[in-house]
Amino acid sequence: MTILNIYGRMVAAGEWRDYAIDSLKEKAVFSIFRRTSEMPLYRIEKNPKLARKQGAYALVSQQGQILKRGQDLSPIIKLLNQKLLKLVEK
Repeated sequence: MTILNIYGRMVAAGEWRDYAIDSLKEKAVFSIFRRTSEMPLYRIEKNPKLARKQGAYALVSQQGQILKRGQDLSPIIKLLNQKLLKLVEK
């Protein structure tokens, strides 16, 4: 629900337009798209195997760079909120 709340705000701001949810064998992925035909802008991944090492959650950029990792979703949502504020203030 937390991910969909921020997604809704970015859709209202006109920045994001589509999303996809994938349940893979080793992880779950929420992908965010500017347009459906493009690569995802961001991916929020949950990989339970990394929970004890680096954190189960990761925010991944379009280029595949890991922007943030965490044991829970809040640091990732906080980073996305900061990006939302920068876009809305422009």
